[in-house]
Amino acid sequence: MNQTMGNIGKLYLIPTTLGDNEPLEVLPISIKRTIEHIDHYIVENEKTARHFIKKISSKKSQPSLHINLLNKFTEPAILPTFLDSCFEGYNVGILSEAGCPGIADPGADIVRIAHQKGIQVVPLVGPSSILLALMASGLNGQSFAFNGYLPIEAGERKKSIKKFEKLSRDFDQSQIFIETPYRNDKLLAELIKSLSPQTLVCIACDITLPTEFIATKQVADWQRASVDLHKRPTIFIIHA
Repeated sequence: MNQTMGNIGKLYLIPTTLGDNEPLEVLPISIKRTIEHIDHYIVENEKTARHFIKKISSKKSQPSLHINLLNKFTEPAILPTFLDSCFEGYNVGILSEAGCPGIADPGADIVRIAHQKGIQVVPLVGPSSILLALMASGLNGQSFAFNGYLPIEAGERKKSIKKFEKLSRDFDQSQIFIETPYRNDKLLAELIKSLSPQTLVCIACDITLPTEFIATKQVADWQRASVDLHKRPTIFIIHA
């Protein structure tokens, strides 16, 4: 039961694991306690969300869960209705597919609506691949920018790479981006080809998993290295 007597429910931002490992190896016990007391969820994929909830709280009643889907097919006009439960006194949880809701994640749209409606937003502690990669990179953690995905078209992608390198050089700023996992190896090859030999590149993949790999090298050194990033969730950071 997660109803709050006479009050507006809160919106909890609930981090998940970054891969198929035991949740409580990388998540604090507060995540388990929160899930045990929330039955209303906003998720990207119902099957994986239910699997995560069952894994972290095996005694949780699955039939009692109320789930709204938030993904690229969701009509923006219905998003405010996902928070109706809060005005009925229920707490609502947002679950990302991996990592922290609202960070490179559609959950940010719901959070913005919650603020507009006066609903309290409660972020919970959990793994963010972006921040963990930056922590382990040795690059500038005082000034950095996350840029999402680079353009797919080759010419535009090369221009973006050069633009981020210039921004890094001009502002002493770490530039962070991601790629669809099956394109990782191609992106690394393009970085090696397009960046200056002295530019630093951090590759951080499979973060928190047994196969975790994190290394920062100059482009000239990556040219001599061999690493397989195919279908491995990866964060790229450059610093000129």
